[in-house]
Amino acid sequence: MHSIFIVEDDPKIAQLLKEHLERYDYTVHIATAFDHLKQQLIEIEPSLILLDINLPKYDGYYWCRQFRTVSNCPIIFISARAGEMDQVMAIENGGDDYITKPFHFDIVIAKIKGLIRRTYGEYATNQNSKIIDIDGLSLSVDQHILSYKQQQTDLSKREFTLLETLFLQPGKIISRETLLENLWDDIQFVDDNTLSVNITRVRKKLADLGISDAIETVRGLGYKLNVTWRD
Repeated sequence: MHSIFIVEDDPKIAQLLKEHLERYDYTVHIATAFDHLKQQLIEIEPSLILLDINLPKYDGYYWCRQFRTVSNCPIIFISARAGEMDQVMAIENGGDDYITKPFHFDIVIAKIKGLIRRTYGEYATNQNSKIIDIDGLSLSVDQHILSYKQQQTDLSKREFTLLETLFLQPGKIISRETLLENLWDDIQFVDDNTLSVNITRVRKKLADLGISDAIETVRGLGYKLNVTWRD
């Protein structure tokens, strides 16, 4: 049974979410102390987090970054902020999806089911091969770590999935539609700009390892991985 950690300072909304999720047999935990959320996360070890942005003391972006230091579980932001930059910041700070208030419970459930399937269930990454290596650039399947020349960087779930898709077909153009389908269970709720944001994040992770121009944008078609780091 999967567990959900609700980080929402409006007790009425938190309770309504809890009651609805429990109808689908999820174990639900509601945040209680908003200055010790990281510790609560460690103790609960949830399968997924529903995270508000407007929280006491520190906002949801801050807590998302904190959560990512100890967990790779999916994080869905739920917020009344409907601006595009709010959604971009949510992704850039480690979130996996974004739902605006007021929301429909069916959409919340659909997004949760989709993320859980992709992370833990039938669509989860096949981990029979623990390392994918291309000319010294290694992608750890079970730890979501990208390594090159004794340097390494951690990847979020989406960053890993994006890189894995490109790694498995180096030099081949991967369409935006294919990448979107691999990253999100239901792409009708996903802004196309969100993929661009994730590509930018992955490029930065590669740049941190000293690799530039490895992911090429093929205008009107998609993206491809070029082995620019080959000696």
